[in-house]
Amino acid sequence: MLEWLNHNSGALSAIASFFTLIVWLFYAQLLYLNFARQRRPRIIINRGRSKSPDGMCLISNMSSEAIFVSNVMGVLHTSKGEYTCDLTDYTRSENREEESNEEHATRQGPLDSGDYHQVCSFREIIDHAAEEHKLDIDRSSLILSDETLRMLEIRLVAIYGNEDRPVGAYRCFMLERSDLDPDEKNNDCLIVPTTFDTLRISRRWHQKRIRRWLDSLPRGR
Repeated sequence: MLEWLNHNSGALSAIASFFTLIVWLFYAQLLYLNFARQRRPRIIINRGRSKSPDGMCLISNMSSEAIFVSNVMGVLHTSKGEYTCDLTDYTRSENREEESNEEHATRQGPLDSGDYHQVCSFREIIDHAAEEHKLDIDRSSLILSDETLRMLEIRLVAIYGNEDRPVGAYRCFMLERSDLDPDEKNNDCLIVPTTFDTLRISRRWHQKRIRRWLDSLPRGR
């Protein structure tokens, strides 16, 4: 056996070196994946307090570093098209006392890791978009008079860490009527997300899409 080992020591050494290399590559891949996961922005758009339209729209930063929120926008998807409104500096009219508070006056600014912004209620977002585009909507039932409201989309544009390009995040919510009659003005509805998680766009080829988001915002209002 010893003689055989001596005669094949070169081959055995090469095989051992090969498997050692495989092990090191495996651990290097684990380290890289862990590093990439920590560097990846993690933004969550969700509902809070209630599943009804009066529930709050929340933006949470679950990244390992802080993000700078640049723009928050809401998009109504209807049977006749899309209507975008800017929520970055939107202040609820019924909360006059909060207008002088910088925390509630704007959603723009840094958001630390593990922190969140409370935008406003989904009802207020829909109402604000309808008001911006002069849509006739019943605020209590959220039913448009001459078109069908299909979906509400929340979009966010932010800067993450030392990245030199913006990242985007979006999530869509459906209005599910609890009443079987969709024409009933007093029926209740629920805000239901269409996806399990918030979708992120952060690659270089996504930048045109983010620019289209920003260009869709109403100007001069």
